[in-house]
Amino acid sequence: MKKLILLLVLLTLALLFFALGGHEWLTLEALKRHQAEFAALRGQAPWLTAAGFFLLYVLVAALSLPGAAIMTLAAGALFGLWQGLVLVSFASSLGATLAMLVARFLLRDQVQQRFGDRLKAVNDGIARDGAFYLFTLRLVPVFPFFLINLLMGLTPFPARRFYWVSQLGMLPGTLVYVNAGTQLAALDSLGGILSPALWLSFALLGIFPLLARSLVRLIQRRRVYKGWQKTRQFDRNLIVIGAGAAGLVSAYIAATVRARVTLIEAGKMGGDCLNTGCVPSKALIRSARLAHQMRHADRYGLCATQPEFSFKRVMARVQEIIKKVAPHDSVERYTALGVEVLQGHGRLLDPWTVEVSLNDGGRRRLSARSVIIAAGAEPLVPELPGLEEVGYLTSDTLWQALAERDSPPRRLLVLGGGPIGCELAQALARLGSEVTLMQRNPRLMPKEDQEVSDLVKESLTQDGIAVLTGHQPLRLEQDDQGKRLIARHHDREVALPFDDLLIALGRRPRLTGYGLEQLGIDTERKLETNDYLETLYPNIYAAGDVAGGYQFTHTAAHMAWYASVNALFGQFKRFKVDYSVIPWCTFVDPEVARVGLSEAEARDRGIACEVTRFGLDDLDRAIADGADHGFIKVLTVPGKDRILGVTIVGEHAGELLAEYVLAMRHHLGLNKLLATIHIYPTLSEANKYAAGEWKKAHAPQRLLAWLARYHGWRRGGKQPQGPL
Repeated sequence: MKKLILLLVLLTLALLFFALGGHEWLTLEALKRHQAEFAALRGQAPWLTAAGFFLLYVLVAALSLPGAAIMTLAAGALFGLWQGLVLVSFASSLGATLAMLVARFLLRDQVQQRFGDRLKAVNDGIARDGAFYLFTLRLVPVFPFFLINLLMGLTPFPARRFYWVSQLGMLPGTLVYVNAGTQLAALDSLGGILSPALWLSFALLGIFPLLARSLVRLIQRRRVYKGWQKTRQFDRNLIVIGAGAAGLVSAYIAATVRARVTLIEAGKMGGDCLNTGCVPSKALIRSARLAHQMRHADRYGLCATQPEFSFKRVMARVQEIIKKVAPHDSVERYTALGVEVLQGHGRLLDPWTVEVSLNDGGRRRLSARSVIIAAGAEPLVPELPGLEEVGYLTSDTLWQALAERDSPPRRLLVLGGGPIGCELAQALARLGSEVTLMQRNPRLMPKEDQEVSDLVKESLTQDGIAVLTGHQPLRLEQDDQGKRLIARHHDREVALPFDDLLIALGRRPRLTGYGLEQLGIDTERKLETNDYLETLYPNIYAAGDVAGGYQFTHTAAHMAWYASVNALFGQFKRFKVDYSVIPWCTFVDPEVARVGLSEAEARDRGIACEVTRFGLDDLDRAIADGADHGFIKVLTVPGKDRILGVTIVGEHAGELLAEYVLAMRHHLGLNKLLATIHIYPTLSEANKYAAGEWKKAHAPQRLLAWLARYHGWRRGGKQPQGPL
């Protein structure tokens, strides 16, 4: 009953405010129009006027009514800078506290009872850092003040602390606004607009948020670095830990701008991509695809033949490809560029100091203004009973194991139906392995649309792979009859025999051993970063797989640009990392490439879109190449040609996608693609034809009907006789 009465009182006061025209009085025009009357009233009864203004301001703030900003200007115009500042500072803080208490009384108990478990982390954070968060929100008004009052009322934050933190946080902004009001009061003619004091006052209104953000950032830095002793001089401008894609690009950029940079790598230069990922897998896929084409040469008018090859030579070619690419990422190349390369393991001792345990047994300690963690990721290995006893391979250990064999695995069980599992399963099946691919999810490649998953499954099945979806691994066993994995499928256990087990369940960031835990940086799942790729410490950045998100080589290089530029020049200008247009490709046959939204993602997020589809079986070059399978699917804004996402399934899909990536990155629509000349006959023509399909669906039918009439009139009103 008390809550109901309070709610009715609040609604009545709000309705009275609007009914009596309060919203019309609290405008800049009304303020100027009645400025003389207010000044006269203040001259007659200064204390009464001040008290009335104070109470009215408290009421407006407590009820979250519009007009608080105008009243702040009015305080400066009526009472001058210092008296106006005192009145507004106390009135606004008191009103905000009342609004917070009302929200707490009306809503907090119900919200906490219903969402208590979910709000526990929020409550703990407010108890620990609530004062700082409230201060920064008051200082930089990112959210409307009434929303801050409401949300803080739902938490256990103490009311007394809320009051004084709000008063301190709002004081700088109040000072700027009240000062602007004093200058507004002095404006008595159009010539006063040119007054330097007035220009300066309103300029402060514009630049205050920037100054406030800088102040907040300074406070945050001091708070984070409390307890650490920063050195006066640094050995390096930048230290990069990890020489994968992100680390190499970061070091390259730093050396290019003549910064002194040290790159630390304990393993092989080039990271996973060069040594155990992209490069060896694509080399293996190329050999496997050629073997597949030889078996099906009759599709090209040739004699199909069973390829004869040495598996050892195939794997030797893979290693030769790695060696051929390796100079691009070598110590020698980066040393020549001006990068100091240390082969060893780097560990942070404090936010600016890295100790390097060199591979040759020595130790070095270096300091730098900024550090970039680019340690990459490692295969995710599940905790399955019997796994260690049976033994397993991962995408990291597979290559060395296969290089020592004369033949491919006889029976290979691949655990995981994502990109890595599908690519390696298909390649090794085409090279002679009997492959079973098991996936816990109901379908392969679950991040793609259902039709894509179905097409990939069909392709793998045609290559002789036993694809098992919806299977939950339970344990591994080994006896005289061999090795087997026990899985659950439809509430029954099934045994899957194998000779070799490949774990391909994705990758997780490498986070341990770099001293991050000792610095208080969370390493539970990934390195948490802000929009500028800064970690908990603003001078320590994370780039690439270690920061989670999109675990692609090209994304790691993309992130490295932002991390290195912000690390070296962030005191002048910082850049927010842009993930708006990220492409990727899975190199199964046919390839699956995508950028932006898929149809399923758009549906799940409630994003309206149109779907345009073009089948590659209708493309001349694809027909000529025997690659007339697959499709291009384009998602656009309804009624417009702006591209939201593209999925391509087909030969060289990764190459075809580049045109759409360019279009999305530079906001080019399908009309622009349609107007671009594409060479005939090429696969890239498919992009133009897809745009043409969209154009057909949006043809102006009424205009075309009038054109038909026009052309009939031009023919003299007679219908054509016979063929045109």
